[in-house]
Amino acid sequence: LTFVFCISMAKVCTTPGCGKPSSLQCPTCLKLKIEDSYFCSQECFKSSWAEHKLVHKRNKVVADKNDMWPDFQYTGKLRAYPQTPRRTLPLHIARPDYAAAGIPESERIAKASSHMKQLSPGEIPKMKAVCKLGREVLDVAARAIRPGVTTDEIDRLVHEACIERDCYPSPLNYVHFPKSCCTSVNEVICHGIPDTRELEDGDICNVDITVYRDGFHGDLNETMFVGDVSDTARKLVQCAYDSMMKGISIVKPGERYRNVGNEIQKQANSCGYSVVRAYCGHGINQLFHTVPNVPHYAKNKAIGVMKPGHTFTIEPMINEGIWRDVTWPDDWTAATVDGKLSAQFEHTLLVTETGYEILTLRDEHDGKPHFMTA
Repeated sequence: LTFVFCISMAKVCTTPGCGKPSSLQCPTCLKLKIEDSYFCSQECFKSSWAEHKLVHKRNKVVADKNDMWPDFQYTGKLRAYPQTPRRTLPLHIARPDYAAAGIPESERIAKASSHMKQLSPGEIPKMKAVCKLGREVLDVAARAIRPGVTTDEIDRLVHEACIERDCYPSPLNYVHFPKSCCTSVNEVICHGIPDTRELEDGDICNVDITVYRDGFHGDLNETMFVGDVSDTARKLVQCAYDSMMKGISIVKPGERYRNVGNEIQKQANSCGYSVVRAYCGHGINQLFHTVPNVPHYAKNKAIGVMKPGHTFTIEPMINEGIWRDVTWPDDWTAATVDGKLSAQFEHTLLVTETGYEILTLRDEHDGKPHFMTA
């Protein structure tokens, strides 16, 4: 066998009877997240292989039990668990154009133009109605968040709540996304796919809901506490919410979309956190995602000026550590590159003649999110 080592900081060789300073680590141990497994040389490693490989075997059994990608180098402790089959809907539920084939053709066509749609007086009531339904569905999910519940169970409740309201769950088969909502836990920034992992005491979990009805989409999300969470997590979640509200506070006719990110980053940085740059807010109406793009970081180059009738989301993702992300092998789940926590909040907004209206605001508790009222 030929062994390849990864250079690390100096440690003590773990071969029995050696104890020399070591800066080489077994790559298999790195993949399995086995700590303090260092060797001083290839020769020392080979001489202890018969005993050392048993360490791999013991840990491999645990790693392979539920992990969908045991060889993937995750950045944090969260793992991808098995998923249940895609859920179906009754035939009477109206569907967006991507529901069957997974390709949002109407969005592709719209990309040829930079025109920002202003909803007409006849369209605004439909947009308000679908956003209210989206809020109801998120509230259903929020009531189910607790230790021991799987994110797949959250998805089931969301799916059924959509059907009860004659809505299509917009994420379902959007560019082949397999579930009816996104559930992003701990270090997952966004687009987490619901699976069979049980939520644990101390987790934070974001649930992202979008529903489609009468030709319009309504989009919102909240990060919630699972049981008793750390002060570190509480501070991050509070800052993520405050950052969103700071961005919302400047919305009015004539405001430039690029200025939203200045307010958000100022708030996040004041807490010692960073703002994710790879994902942004977006226009939403008859299209799930359309212009304008609304970056959440400062000094961005977004184009466009707010006008009455514009509807769009503000949804900053705030990281405990650095802002960069990595994508899991499912091509959807975005996680922090350093494995630290991330939190997010989102509202759909309507620009009015004098300012803005939050279309996805919670009816109870003066509109406060669930983490404030749990």
